Amino acid sequence: MRTYYRGPDAAVTDELFIWQTGPVRSFVLVELRNVDRVQQEASRLGRVIAGLLLAVAGGVWVQLALPGRWFVGAGALVAALTIAGWPSHSRRWMLKAAYRGDDDVTLYSSADPRVFNQVTRALRRAMEDARGPR
Repeated sequence: MRTYYRGPDAAVTDELFIWQTGPVRSFVLVELRNVDRVQQEASRLGRVIAGLLLAVAGGVWVQLALPGRWFVGAGALVAALTIAGWPSHSRRWMLKAAYRGDDDVTLYSSADPRVFNQVTRALRRAMEDARGPR
């Protein structure tokens, strides 16, 4: 059996795609159709809360004396960036496909673009090899 990719969260062989995060799910490669990459943005609620926090901190900042202003300003900025999800790992990439009559099956999902691209390339190569020459 040839292995195209083996990592902590997924494995791709010449017969199966296995997603090992949470409950282990495996998919037979020759039964996969219409494999597509989908990018999903995280909820905007964090950004809205961060904006409100900065607005409130701005109102308080005006009322305080100089040393207090710096503490409130720096604290509000750090809290807002944390709530808003910066640095941005708020995006998730997913592999979706049609599988055994189901048109919208999530094969794999990751927030790390490097790992996601490695898994995607391995799956693409395995599917091309499994289908054989035309």
